[in-house]
Amino acid sequence: MVTLQGSCACGKVSFSVRSHTPDPYMRCYCSICRKTDGGGGYAINVMGVADTLKLKGRKHVAVWRATIDGKKSDARRHFCKHCGSALWVSDPRWAELVHPFASAIDRGLTKPKATAHMMLGSKAPWVAPERGGTRFREYPKLSIEDWHRRNGRWRP
Repeated sequence: MVTLQGSCACGKVSFSVRSHTPDPYMRCYCSICRKTDGGGGYAINVMGVADTLKLKGRKHVAVWRATIDGKKSDARRHFCKHCGSALWVSDPRWAELVHPFASAIDRGLTKPKATAHMMLGSKAPWVAPERGGTRFREYPKLSIEDWHRRNGRWRP
C-alpha cells in the first residue's frame, strides 16, 4: 500500500490514508463532482482504506449530501468549512473505504498511464474532455480496484 497525504487550501485540515490504488485515472463529469470539485469540469476520486484515515483539524471538516432524484444520497462529501476544499467522499454502504479527491492529495499519487472519462452524459456543454482514454456515458463496470488490478497497479 501507499500512503496518500492531503490537505485543504487554507491549511486547517490535513489527512493521510493508506491506499492500494495510487493512480488517479478516472475522471467523473457528473454534475455533483463537477460543481463540488471540478477544475476542468470533472473530479478525480481515488480509493483509500477507511480505518487508516488519520485526520488533523476534524473540527474544520463539514459534510454535505447531494440530492439525487429527490432523495438524499448516502454518500457524504467531506470538505473544509473555511476554504471549501473538497477532501474525500465516504458512504456507509462501503464503510471500509474512503474516496479522497485527487485534487486534495499533496503526496503519494503517481501519474496514470491511462485515463478513463465517466459520466460523460452529464458533462457541462462547455467541457471538452481531452483526447484519448476510455469513455463511458455513465458508470463503467470496472471498479477503481479492478482497473488497478487489471493494469498491474494494485499495491498490496
